[in-house]
Amino acid sequence: MAGADFDLIVAGAGIVGMSTALYAQKEGLRVALCDPNPPGSGTTAGSACTIATYACIPVNSPSILTSLPRLLTSRDSPLSLNLAHTLKNPRWMLSFLNNCRASRVAHISRALGGILKHTDAGLDPLIEEAGAEDLVVSNDCLYVWSTQAGFESARETNATRAEQGVDFDELDGNEIRQLEPHLRQPIYRGLRFNGARHITSPQVLVQRMCKRFEALGGSRVAQAVVRSDPDASGVTAHLEAGTEIRAARLALTAGAHAARIKGTGASQLPLGTERGYHVLYRNAGAQLSRPVGWAEAGFYATPMADGLRIAGTVEINALDAPANTRRTDYLHRKAQEMFDGLRAPDATWLGHRPTMPDSLPVIGPSPASDRVILAFGHQHIGLTLGGITGQIVTDLVRGRPPPCDISAFTPLRF
Repeated sequence: MAGADFDLIVAGAGIVGMSTALYAQKEGLRVALCDPNPPGSGTTAGSACTIATYACIPVNSPSILTSLPRLLTSRDSPLSLNLAHTLKNPRWMLSFLNNCRASRVAHISRALGGILKHTDAGLDPLIEEAGAEDLVVSNDCLYVWSTQAGFESARETNATRAEQGVDFDELDGNEIRQLEPHLRQPIYRGLRFNGARHITSPQVLVQRMCKRFEALGGSRVAQAVVRSDPDASGVTAHLEAGTEIRAARLALTAGAHAARIKGTGASQLPLGTERGYHVLYRNAGAQLSRPVGWAEAGFYATPMADGLRIAGTVEINALDAPANTRRTDYLHRKAQEMFDGLRAPDATWLGHRPTMPDSLPVIGPSPASDRVILAFGHQHIGLTLGGITGQIVTDLVRGRPPPCDISAFTPLRF
C-alpha cells in the first residue's frame, strides 16, 4: 500500500513472533520485528525444550474439579494458586473450570490434535532456513508415572492421544530404567513418544532464525509496540520511544504481554498467565539421553546444551508478581528424588506462559480490525506450535487459506 513502511509489523520476538517474521520475510514481504528484548529471551528461552507433538491433552480436566483442594494445599503439588489474584480475576477462573467439563475437554483435545499434526511441517523449514539442525535431538521422549493409581487415572487421556494419532509405546518400570538408568524415583509405567524431538537451546534457535531474517532483509526494531491504530488501509504502530511505523498489517505475538498493547483488541480477551519455573544443573546433562516428564510431579527433566533443566509446574498469579521461591524449591526437591548427586541448582528461572481459559491459542484476525492478526495463548506448547503458527499468520496476511482448520482458535469464540 502507498506510504507504508512495511507490509507486516510483528510485535513480539519469541518463537511465535520470530517464526511469523521469518516466514513472511522468506516470501518477500517487508517485515519489521519489534521487541525491546533479545529474540527468544522470554518464555521461549526457559521452556522444557520439547517439541511436544503429543501434547493434545489440556490442563483443563474433569478431575480438576475434585482434586483442586488437594492440589492447592499439598506441599508436593505441581499447582500453585494465588488466592488474592484469583479473587481479582474470577471470570478467568470460572471460565477455566467451565472448560473442565468432559465435552469441552474432548473439543479442546481435538482442536489441539489437529494443529499438532502440522508441527513438523511448520517448524522444520525454519530450522533448515536458520541452519539450526545441530540444535535438534531426535531420541523420543518419555512420560512416566510413579504410581499405579496415577497411571490408571490417565488411561482415558492416553486413549485420547491415540485417537489423535500420537505414536507411543507403553513401557513398564524395568523397560524405562533400561532406557534411562539414572532415574531414581519410583516408576510404575510410562509412555515413550516415538519420534519426539527436543531443542538443546531454544533461545539459540530463535537467535539463528533472527540472524537469517535480517540476512533476508528483515528489520529488527529493539522497541516495544505500545499502541496500534488500525484503519481501512493499514496499521500505525506507536513505539515506546514515541516514534511510529506503518504497515499493511500487524501481527500481535507478544505472549502473556499481548493484552498490554492498546488498540489491538487483545485487552478484551481473557488472557491469563500460567507462571512456569525451571532449575538448571550445569554439569548434570549426562543424567539423561532424552526428555523425561514425571506425571505426578508436573515437570520435565531435559538434557540440553547448558546442562540438566527441570522445568514445569503451574502457578496462577499476576504477571508482575515476584518470583515464588517455593516453586523452585519444589522443583529442586523433586529433582533430588529423580536423580542422585544433585546439589543446589546453578540457576533458576521464572517465565510467563500465555494461557486462555480453554487452553487453546488465539490465532486469527482481531475483533477490533482485520488489519491486526492475533497469535498468542499457546500455554505450554509455544515452542512446539511456534512454527506452524507463523506459517498460518503468513497465510492470513497473504490472503491464503491456512494448512489446517483454525476455527477453534478464533478470537471471536470469546
